[in-house]
Amino acid sequence: MALNYIWIFFFVAAFVIGLVKLIFFGDMNIFSEMMTSTFEMAKTGFDISLGLTGVLTLWMGLMKIGEKGGIVKIFSRLVGPFFNKLFPSLGKDHPAYGSIMMNIAANMLNLDNAATPMGLKAMKEMQESNPSADTASDAQIMFLVINVSGLTIIPISIMVYRAQLGAVNPSDVFIPILLATFCSTIAGIMAVAWHQKINLLNKTILAYLGGLTAFIGVIIWYFSSIDKIQIQKISSVASNLIIFSIIILFMVLALRKKVNVYDAFIEGAMDGFKTAIMIVPYLIAILVAIGVFRTSGAMEWFTSGVSWVFQKIGINTDFIPALPTALMKPLSGSGARGMMVDTMKMYGADSFAGRVACTIQASADTTFYILAVYFGSIGIKNTRYALTCGLIADFVGIVAAISMAYLFFH
Repeated sequence: MALNYIWIFFFVAAFVIGLVKLIFFGDMNIFSEMMTSTFEMAKTGFDISLGLTGVLTLWMGLMKIGEKGGIVKIFSRLVGPFFNKLFPSLGKDHPAYGSIMMNIAANMLNLDNAATPMGLKAMKEMQESNPSADTASDAQIMFLVINVSGLTIIPISIMVYRAQLGAVNPSDVFIPILLATFCSTIAGIMAVAWHQKINLLNKTILAYLGGLTAFIGVIIWYFSSIDKIQIQKISSVASNLIIFSIIILFMVLALRKKVNVYDAFIEGAMDGFKTAIMIVPYLIAILVAIGVFRTSGAMEWFTSGVSWVFQKIGINTDFIPALPTALMKPLSGSGARGMMVDTMKMYGADSFAGRVACTIQASADTTFYILAVYFGSIGIKNTRYALTCGLIADFVGIVAAISMAYLFFH
């Protein structure tokens, strides 16, 4: 329901601001530009879905191989106790646990093309045990918010953009990003746990979260102890080696069980193709709304207003040039990426604003995009409190990103 009102708000706000620009500022082109943006964003939404078709087909085919090879049982043994506490409604040994774990692992390695199809598969598997077909279950909401929080250990894409735009040390944002995205994830889990009355002080949950915290601490220590220029190379090699090793593991497990690997792949790939087609209307709907909101100038006006408020209360505003990335981040991943690149081009990749924008970009994922794609793929209409908790994770991630940037770079 919340998404419904926000979607309407984007259009109404854009219309009102368009009228103000037309009547009071004589902007005769504003409505033409807004209408053009609707067509452009509709095409963008279709192009993204079309591009996603191949990736979904590939990864859902590979996941089917892993599923028939028994990877679900292996992952269930590894993280079963933790997931049983975090997703109590799923019970033990649920088929979705394997896909959930693979999705989270891919997100941590910044492998978006692998994470999305695995996430969609997890949603579909959870939907099979969902008592209400058009309403998000507790487990689906917890999973979606963890995705929205975007826990990233190796932010490869950010470092690549920084290198392309002339950063002296492209990986100098690595530790701030890691800390910011970790804060976002913990905030998201806490918000959902509060709604679902999950006891996060349970010794099992504390053990796993404590282990994750220690793991991240070791990574921070290791990368802090080596030459910064080497971080990007090591990260890239490790990420791709790990994901390809997983593919080989799936095939080996399937062969051990005498599974016809090719037939299993085709079976899963067919599901991936169908899922990609289902996404199209949901993705176009949200992208068109974002497009008119941005084209109308609403985003620019809001940014200027925030800057004025901070100046009046005496808070340092050096981060304001990076604020468009923060505002766009929950709405559009590509839009936020464009804002980040624009900030680095305007102020420099090694400027404070450029580093803030990069840290924000990787601090959390795109709430509205994930909500539209993940829930849209299984026909969920009532998202309950998923959007609220997702935005809480976004907000904490953005605040943490700005704070980390001040701590490390200001």
